[in-house]
Amino acid sequence: PTLNIGENLLLPLQLNRYDRNESRGRVVQALEQVGLGDRLDSYPDRLSGGEKQRVAIARALVHDPKIILADEPTGNLDADTGMAIMSLMGELARSSGKTMIVVSHSDTVIEMAERVLTVVDGQLVERAHTYA
Repeated sequence: PTLNIGENLLLPLQLNRYDRNESRGRVVQALEQVGLGDRLDSYPDRLSGGEKQRVAIARALVHDPKIILADEPTGNLDADTGMAIMSLMGELARSSGKTMIVVSHSDTVIEMAERVLTVVDGQLVERAHTYA
């Protein structure tokens, strides 16, 4: 990898012509939100799987979207790291008022959801549950 984490998160903002100082501030804030404020100058190949997943979350946060889409965010992680990532995502969604749409086959992840939709015969069906 030739870009460190900070540069990696900054690049899409620069390509979209965001102000340079504002962009740097967004990158630092996003990394702090996911607990990686001290890894700004680290390279991706020096990160654990969980840290890489948190960088992916930070990459979404720098754009300040109203909705965050996450496709199998815990798929390649061990159970403990996966739970930590889902807890972090839930906390960020609640504290920032963002909507988080997560696609997962993991029962553990599904149990953490406020609302669960499944596809049955090509139709979206809401599951009745007492999760979250």
